[in-house]
Amino acid sequence: MSIDIYGRNTCLEILKTDRRVYSGYIMENTNQDIEHHLKRHNITCVILSKHQFKKKFLGNHQGVVLEVEDFKTYDLKSFLSSLDLKKNPFLLMLDQITDVHNLGAIIRSSEAGGVDGIIIPKNRSAKLSGTVAKTSSGAIEHVKIIEVTNLTNTLKTLKSSGFWTVGTDLSAEKSYQEIFVDTPLCLVIGSEGKGISRIVKENVDYNVKIDMVGKINSLNASVSAGILIFDILRKKLSK
Repeated sequence: MSIDIYGRNTCLEILKTDRRVYSGYIMENTNQDIEHHLKRHNITCVILSKHQFKKKFLGNHQGVVLEVEDFKTYDLKSFLSSLDLKKNPFLLMLDQITDVHNLGAIIRSSEAGGVDGIIIPKNRSAKLSGTVAKTSSGAIEHVKIIEVTNLTNTLKTLKSSGFWTVGTDLSAEKSYQEIFVDTPLCLVIGSEGKGISRIVKENVDYNVKIDMVGKINSLNASVSAGILIFDILRKKLSK
């Protein structure tokens, strides 16, 4: 299976990894560094005129598209076995995040904020795609994505493995500033509007809310995730 990846930064990040690149398409007189890299590694490189490129590829591709092997995801058991729990790993679980731009933005914040892995459900979730990769600005190449069939069972597995699990809910009594970080931690982020599902909310150790004083009482999912991720990072760095 292959997938088209577009956007200069995303393509540059891919070329730094060992992901297999099958071919590349470049708009003439652009991205010469990427063109030289492809040719130097004997990867098929097709140069298209501006008209040909825009006819073949829609959207903001910044003059470059790479056809690469599909994204790798991890199973929960093997991922957990690779972690050192003494280092208090930090995981993110996404519940009902169906917007690809939100997913990409969350991956970008996760990579910058020290998240060790992102857990997503196989169903009722945005899929990894070229749009997700571009929105993440290439961060998807550096964050492990774990696909699971059932979030509730996954929470139980995490708890039995030594993780504290924290949900996010507008009606929670605890503030996000009360999250305890000196432990293996999994933070659950829900979609804008729906939030996390009832059964997930009931199966985490506790729920927190982001304190707000404005008239709009909800935030974009990726914004909420960013606030929480970097506050947890701040606490970890201050120890």
